[in-house]
Amino acid sequence: MNVSDNFEEYDDPELYDFENDTFLLDLPLIREFAKQVEGPVVELACGTGRIAIRLAEEGIETVGVDFHEKMLTKAIEKAKERELELSWVLQDCTKLDLGLQSSFIFMVGNSFQHFLTNEAQDKLLDSVHQHLEGNGIFLFGTRFPSREELIQPEKEEYWRSYYMPSGEKVNVYTVSHYDDVKQIQTYKTIRRSAEKEGLTQIQLRYVFPQEMERLLQHRGFTIVQHYGNWDKAPISNNSSQLIYICKKKS
Repeated sequence: MNVSDNFEEYDDPELYDFENDTFLLDLPLIREFAKQVEGPVVELACGTGRIAIRLAEEGIETVGVDFHEKMLTKAIEKAKERELELSWVLQDCTKLDLGLQSSFIFMVGNSFQHFLTNEAQDKLLDSVHQHLEGNGIFLFGTRFPSREELIQPEKEEYWRSYYMPSGEKVNVYTVSHYDDVKQIQTYKTIRRSAEKEGLTQIQLRYVFPQEMERLLQHRGFTIVQHYGNWDKAPISNNSSQLIYICKKKS
């Protein structure tokens, strides 16, 4: 599967922003590290700039990288509206060529799950490693592969509802299937309103904690800390996230 084949959920940046832009639980931890370094911080898979723009508003020099042109275009528009100076780069995160090194690179929004194969994960981490300064920090988060997360109904299930700015009510349903061998969950999301119905599909790779530890160590990283959510809780069977703070090995 090509990376661009897994983009349906991001083809409407306006809707993506409406559903996701107010999520800020990850911002305090990112800010904590971003404020400690000199020079640019780099956000990979920055999307529409949810975090990058907020860092720039605090005077932090930020570079946003994404492979989805529509999402990056939306981020650029939002930054211009706020009269913020950021660098935006349209690149595949497994083939980074930014012409710089940074002391702090991060990737959130569970974007690590988009790297579906061992080869893709290796290339991503190698790319990050090459762009980190000595002892630089890489911070990222991904969903915790709990039983509740993986064993979801393979039939349509109600998820949530919300109202669009127009007042239109949207009901959201999901259908999922987990491939035990490939560790990939295929999600179908159905958004229904009185006037229309939309369907998107996305595939997400899950990684287990001990598997992640070995992966990071083999790609040249030392794990400084890991958490089970953005409030710095330890990883447990009840975790919702796997959050890793890694240091580049010299």
